[in-house]
Amino acid sequence: MLSRSAERLYWLARYLERTENIARLVSVHMNLLMDLPKDVEMGWLQLIRINAAEQEFYKKYTIANEHNITRFLLADVSHASSLFSSLIAARENIRTTRDLLPDEAWEQVNEMYLYAKNNLDSIASRRNRVLFLNEILKGCQRFTGLLSGYMSHNNPYLFIGLGKNLERADMTTRILDLASLLLSESRSNELRQYETILWMNILKSLNALLMYRQYVRSRVNGDDVLNFLLLNENLPRAVGCCIRELSVCINKLPNYDGLPEKILELKGTVHAIDTRQTTQLELREILDNLQNKFGNLHTQVAENWFLRVDLEQTQTD
Repeated sequence: MLSRSAERLYWLARYLERTENIARLVSVHMNLLMDLPKDVEMGWLQLIRINAAEQEFYKKYTIANEHNITRFLLADVSHASSLFSSLIAARENIRTTRDLLPDEAWEQVNEMYLYAKNNLDSIASRRNRVLFLNEILKGCQRFTGLLSGYMSHNNPYLFIGLGKNLERADMTTRILDLASLLLSESRSNELRQYETILWMNILKSLNALLMYRQYVRSRVNGDDVLNFLLLNENLPRAVGCCIRELSVCINKLPNYDGLPEKILELKGTVHAIDTRQTTQLELREILDNLQNKFGNLHTQVAENWFLRVDLEQTQTD
């Protein structure tokens, strides 16, 4: 298997997971707006901040309102991490690796791209935006299920799993970052009265509310939700489960120099988090540090399987 093909499959998975995660992020914020009383302050700028895109946003827009921010996150092709930009990149990566994937996989991604392209203008209204985001989420889930049921679980599948779980873990920390930002000391006491609603929407955004109730068996509260979404190794979108899946993928792939140690370091960092002993500000710093570690893991994955092998092939040629 060529390193460039492995890299494209890895990025295909990351871009599709990013597409789904952006849809989830916007959905949870919209659901919160609908669940909270109208007089409770709740800005949209936090969605830009947790993605570290504030500077890029203000280059194009002067007002950080719902219309501009949702346009930037969902439809702006000049923003490389927007939903539509991610779909475009995913489509290009699968187009160049079609011989490694079931035909239905290409059809699914292409249909999702065409749907998004033809319906981008509909996101201006909340009602149509909800329908748009739900369709994108369903499309991403169909793709994941299709690969799981149709594709051999060999090296191409493992590189897809590597990209998917790395992107997923990173976005779960960002969604938790959003919650901690909304509940930080700088927020009003009025919003704190609706903390349970916020955490319930966080769980719903990750399809984890039922699993949380089965696992925790108590009312929804911030500490339990954070521990569940950080440490649980059975919930697919929990950080602990993503790290476990990353470990499985890495250990089954050839030439994994130094990467198992990185995974153990990540796992130790997550298990050292004590949500009951940290302030909201400290939790945000911990989550930012965790995101940096995921970035470092990506760099090592690229150096190990993509950049180094390409260099060796160039020297051989």
